[in-house]
Amino acid sequence: MKFDEYRAHDATGLAKLVADKEVTAAELLAVAKERAAAVNPRINAVVRDVPASPSDELSGPFAGVPFLIKDLAQDYAGLPSSRGSRALMSTPVAEHSAVVQRWIDAGLVIFGKTNTPEFGTKGITEPDAWGPARNPWDLSRTPGGSSGGSAAAVASGIVPCAGANDGGGSIRIPAACCGLVGLKPGRGLTPSGPATGESMHGAAVQGVVSRTVRDTAAILDVIRGGEPCGPYVPGVPDFPFASCAGADPGKLRIGVRIPSAINPAPHRESFAAVESTVQILTDLGHHVDELPRAPFDDAALARDFLLTWFVYTAWELDEAKRISGAGDESFERDTLILAALGRATSGVDYVDAVERRHEHTRRLTTFFESYDLLLTPTLATPPPKIGAFDLPVALQHAADVLIKTRTARLLRYTKIVDDMVDKNLGWVPYTQLANLTGRPAISLPLHWTADGLPLGVQFVAPLAGESLLIRLAAQLEQAAPWADRVAPV
Repeated sequence: MKFDEYRAHDATGLAKLVADKEVTAAELLAVAKERAAAVNPRINAVVRDVPASPSDELSGPFAGVPFLIKDLAQDYAGLPSSRGSRALMSTPVAEHSAVVQRWIDAGLVIFGKTNTPEFGTKGITEPDAWGPARNPWDLSRTPGGSSGGSAAAVASGIVPCAGANDGGGSIRIPAACCGLVGLKPGRGLTPSGPATGESMHGAAVQGVVSRTVRDTAAILDVIRGGEPCGPYVPGVPDFPFASCAGADPGKLRIGVRIPSAINPAPHRESFAAVESTVQILTDLGHHVDELPRAPFDDAALARDFLLTWFVYTAWELDEAKRISGAGDESFERDTLILAALGRATSGVDYVDAVERRHEHTRRLTTFFESYDLLLTPTLATPPPKIGAFDLPVALQHAADVLIKTRTARLLRYTKIVDDMVDKNLGWVPYTQLANLTGRPAISLPLHWTADGLPLGVQFVAPLAGESLLIRLAAQLEQAAPWADRVAPV
């Protein structure tokens, strides 16, 4: 099989070729590896090889399809999970994550792990450990994060879909940057174990980035459902999600909001992305209303998200030190800053922020009494340039002094925090809502900028709304196809 033929199929299509004995798993893996060898030196998407010896005995709905997993919270037994950190690059894990085992059981052939920022703390993928991943649509730009390596690998054609996860937008942001489908399932629908019960109090979930809606739906079928060590048994529908791709979503009432409290004036291309989507929705018979204000307190939600993220980063860093024995020198400056801010947060303030999630959820639930879905841009700007979020040199030196003198908690009183908030959330102010409220959300590649860059739009659904998102996404995919667009890497 040649690459052009391989790239013409999604994972579902490749699985059918294997099942019909038109191609072997070994042949598919050879094409995937050849493509990786050709493009990975430029995009730096795949950072670790996984031994793979596919055979004709593979079974499952995706038997023989090449696949990549993220090097964060998707553990492969016997290999390190670096989490994007120098400290963990040589520390192997003892067992597969539940989601990885389900992919293996589905017949996917895992042959590598993908680039991610340290501990997944950023919407970009530029770790010191591995170097920056690059966007196949423009190598000077980020593929997003924290599943940026996976998105770059899919957009460049190495694999048709790849493992991803999402604690604040880490599936949807890279999907939007790279012209892909990115579904964040609702809280608890996919497993986090066995090493973790509920990551980030349930805000972080497992999933994939892919080129087609049917792949996203079918792989959600593979990984959905609880596990014996999980915190609860999630509610799952009595039908496969794959059956929703192509099913009529009905006539929907959709509320649209573009400005946010964090970024009141998004880029004109973000407006264009939503406006073109609204036109398609209207042509399909859906009712769309522009909302005069956000249906929740987005400024308060952002503060609560960041406060809990700082504390979680402090815990992640301490856990990595326990596992590896590493000192501060093995971690990035930005990670140390976030951890210091987390340690400077009182336990009462942390619980207060977690408890306020219910307030945000109630406001969103009130919105869903009148609307079926919320539509926003996924990004407030086109994908930024590599290095755009590096701290200015003066602030780097100031932070280094405070970290060395163990007075970094004082950073909360400096301009550095405001700069980090503005830069790191200013271009992605829309995605954290779904994580903190536990609702499903999807990013779809319905717009390309005048410069040829992808820019996705996001739909947020009510509780158990995955099937509705898939039905609408498939309808939009048919109305404005995107899977045949090829990144110029």
